[in-house]
Amino acid sequence: MELPTRTPTLLAGTETALPLVSIVIPSYNHGRYLGAAIDSVLAQDYPRVELIVIDDGSTDNSPEVLAQYTGRVHWERQANQGQAATMNRGWLMSSGDILGFLSADDFLLPEVVSRSVRALQDDPGAALVYCDFNLVDPTSALVRRVRAPEATYFQMVTQFICAPGPGAFFRRSAFEKAGLWDLTLRQMGDYEYWLRLGMHGRLMRIPEVLAAFRVHPGSQTFGNAHRLLPEEPVDIIRRYFERPDVPDDIRAARNQALSTAYLISAQLHFRAGSYRRGLGALRRAFELKPGNLFSLRFTRIAFNAAFNRLGHRILWSVRGAASRSTGKGLGRGSGQK
Repeated sequence: MELPTRTPTLLAGTETALPLVSIVIPSYNHGRYLGAAIDSVLAQDYPRVELIVIDDGSTDNSPEVLAQYTGRVHWERQANQGQAATMNRGWLMSSGDILGFLSADDFLLPEVVSRSVRALQDDPGAALVYCDFNLVDPTSALVRRVRAPEATYFQMVTQFICAPGPGAFFRRSAFEKAGLWDLTLRQMGDYEYWLRLGMHGRLMRIPEVLAAFRVHPGSQTFGNAHRLLPEEPVDIIRRYFERPDVPDDIRAARNQALSTAYLISAQLHFRAGSYRRGLGALRRAFELKPGNLFSLRFTRIAFNAAFNRLGHRILWSVRGAASRSTGKGLGRGSGQK
């Protein structure tokens, strides 16, 4: 995809000695949360930020929300193409030395860009930095703090750990080597992309809460698994090991990585109600690496599959009842604009 060169719209400041940071917000039918996501970028304490918002054919009030930011950020609308294509378009449009993206239903805390730039400057061997984040509900009330895993690249592959969450930033030089997001993936494109990016530098954690991840009934993470999506983890790992540049120590652990991918696949099958396929995935995981079925990871996956979405619904119901009984709105988490 080739796009015309354009002059970046900076949010604040003219300190050209600092690297330009480009943030892409892809949005589809998240008009309820989109303004908060944009405001959280506008509130950054770093002076050189380029914000690109691309509405992917939304049918809700997103155009009206975006119109309020005309002249303050660069925004566009397009026919629906999907999240991966939308982010690829935004990154190709961008001019920054450091890149990032923000889901339209999440938000950033004001220091995340400055802290991320400083971390990348301090460690030339790092390709990407990521932070801890708060899990918030539809009203932005805090659910819990999430301590992002601090995994080695070997662990990311073999244990299927997607360490970066909201508030991740990476070097353009690594982006140019890793390439664009895979358009064929619908649920775990971020994990597959971080695996490719990790070939070109370390992924480094900042042990601070600098972003928020929102769970709500309309989010892709919370929603029911599509009947084809449970196969994605296995497809990602299989294709990864077809690469000629996979490190030798990781290539030797191929069965372990595939076994873990089948565990994730089983979890998604169970969520989708495909119990027979889920049991088949568990059997394949056992055949590849018998010890995986007795691991803490297996216990967590089983518990998550059974209770994760139900638990969030119960929490929202309790909070909703409390709000109605008091006649007052619920408090908002820090960082909500």
